Amino acid sequence: MVSLHVLTAVVFLYCLVFSWALKSNIFHFEVQDFLKDDQDTISFDDSHGLGRVFEGIGAISGGGATSKLLVNYPKKQRDEILDYLFKPGFGASLQIFKVEIGGDIQSTDGTEASHMHNSWEENYHRGYEWWLMQEAKKRNPNIKLYGLPWGFPGWLGKGTHNPYIDPVQTADYVVNWIKGAKSVYNLTIDYVGIWNERPYNITYIKILRQTLDQNGFQNTVIIAPDDFGWKLVTDIQKDKDLDNMIHAIGAHYPGTKSAWKAKQSKKPLWASEDYSTFNDEVGGGCWARILNQNYVNGFMTSTISWNLIGSYYPSLPFPRNGLMTAMQPWSGHYVVSTPIWVSAHTTQFVPVGWTYLQHNHGVGKLPKGGSYVSLTNEAKDQLTIVIETMSHDHSICVRPKLHPYKVAPQTVTISLQGSFKNIDKLNVWHSKLLYNGSQSQMFMQQKPLILENGQAQLTLGLDEVYTLTTFSKGKKGTHPKPQEPAPFPSYIKDDFSAYEEYQEPFYIAPQIGSYEVRKVDGQNVMRQTVLQRPIYWCKSETADKTISVIGSFNWTETKISVEFEIPAVNGTDGVFVAARVDRGGCHSNDAQGVFFFVFPITGKFMVTNDLARTKVLHQGSVPIGLGKHQMSLDVTKTKAEGCYDLKQTFSIDLPATPQNGWAALGTDSFGLADFHSYTLQVPHA
Repeated sequence: MVSLHVLTAVVFLYCLVFSWALKSNIFHFEVQDFLKDDQDTISFDDSHGLGRVFEGIGAISGGGATSKLLVNYPKKQRDEILDYLFKPGFGASLQIFKVEIGGDIQSTDGTEASHMHNSWEENYHRGYEWWLMQEAKKRNPNIKLYGLPWGFPGWLGKGTHNPYIDPVQTADYVVNWIKGAKSVYNLTIDYVGIWNERPYNITYIKILRQTLDQNGFQNTVIIAPDDFGWKLVTDIQKDKDLDNMIHAIGAHYPGTKSAWKAKQSKKPLWASEDYSTFNDEVGGGCWARILNQNYVNGFMTSTISWNLIGSYYPSLPFPRNGLMTAMQPWSGHYVVSTPIWVSAHTTQFVPVGWTYLQHNHGVGKLPKGGSYVSLTNEAKDQLTIVIETMSHDHSICVRPKLHPYKVAPQTVTISLQGSFKNIDKLNVWHSKLLYNGSQSQMFMQQKPLILENGQAQLTLGLDEVYTLTTFSKGKKGTHPKPQEPAPFPSYIKDDFSAYEEYQEPFYIAPQIGSYEVRKVDGQNVMRQTVLQRPIYWCKSETADKTISVIGSFNWTETKISVEFEIPAVNGTDGVFVAARVDRGGCHSNDAQGVFFFVFPITGKFMVTNDLARTKVLHQGSVPIGLGKHQMSLDVTKTKAEGCYDLKQTFSIDLPATPQNGWAALGTDSFGLADFHSYTLQVPHA
């Protein structure tokens, strides 16, 4: 039998270890689950030490083309939208702005242009992320900027699908983008990533760090891996040099949890992409829950939303997955969604650089469900507390699966101790998310919470967010009500004469390939510029065709016409126009619809039911020859007619499906094609 002395020693040792574990926060989230209903006093006390440093809340433009339609909003409405996103003390007051380093690849809702389509050229006027970063900095000079590639131009792979085949070349490519940001726009990139949700390469990370340093960007730090999970921690533990080269471990959609080894690494932990949820009240609840619990459960000090703003055609993947929505530049209509005000509960009252209090002394779970965090400044004379009580069904994010839990109304006692015990009032901001058709009450200032001897009671309902703060500032910014929504215009003609060179034309939403305005023989054209299959992020580019969609997904009857020319050098094999295109995004290669292809070099045409040209509806001959040509496709309820150089080429009955979809134009292969104009008509918009 075990002696009494041995048993006593074992019990003592067990208690000692368990006590140490509690103080070290090893079991912090389990402990909170054991709190009894009558333990309703929540203590905020810095005398136990402080936690980790808060590094900011942000959002992503890109991954991909998620801000496409914002660019051509009327200036008044566009400025209002940007205020809600970036202006400090007005709306979301974002602290980090992450953008895609365009790679000429499909990265969810479209492609974004590379600054180097080819190895022999550089250009820093393509796309709209430069402009957006400028607008963010104009409103908030302190906002941090973060660049991340989703894919890369094909030339970097040297015949492979591997951007690390020549890590020096790829590092130079990325650092060129950072240099361009600084030299052309005076934008300092604070953070840079590796390859979004794709394998990282340790050699490349080290070379990227060296290349940054060699070019004077010692203060641009690396966030890695920007992928799912925490595998990088193992590599960091084995490689001190790698550890020193990475500022923070960035995980995607962590579900508020981080691996034990990640917490023990002492590295800053980030949810470097999160949210990705439809921005109704449930989306707002998701955002509220993870903003708190990413730290409560996972010790993550930064959370970044994909995406910044749902500003892409609504039938593309993940509609309304931004902090707000702006899908109608033609009408000026936009919607300030609940995640804007959920963000404000933290960002307007917690500057980057503040520090969390310790778990169980200012960070934890509420007795009857929900969570709280608190942060203070270096002098410890300011305090902000953020509380959320999101119920399970009203805070489900798109990923990962949210396991069942319960939240109940409760009254808690707020107890301020340590440096905060003499605070006699806290300013109060409150949101109540409603789901029964009633209007949610978002970010409303209430009467201050008066404390006596450092204590006060607070009654919490379901699906609420409270900010209690010593900050006297804070504002629910407002602009005049935006215009009412309207259908996409029934007639558009664009000869591209109004654009600056290298701009991406309005309404044209590239899904494969990259389209930009170029000057040819003194006149503007829209050129498809990608010459080879890129190092893609998803498999749409395996079609080896390019396509841009335009207009409304609901259209059944459409007439689209273009004037085009295929250059003799590096030209594409053919050009098409299309109607009833039924999909975009990462499934663009599988698009169905009515496609009219013309091949001027071989003198052939083809009408197909799919982009891949596997379902041929009709085919024939056209005159051979390069030079400028016209082509049009007119789709009515049951028929399609096509013309080439003003002569009817075909008239056919249509298949049963698809019955509706976007208009589109594109090329049969990667290679140059110049579009001099396009015209779009919809008889019954």
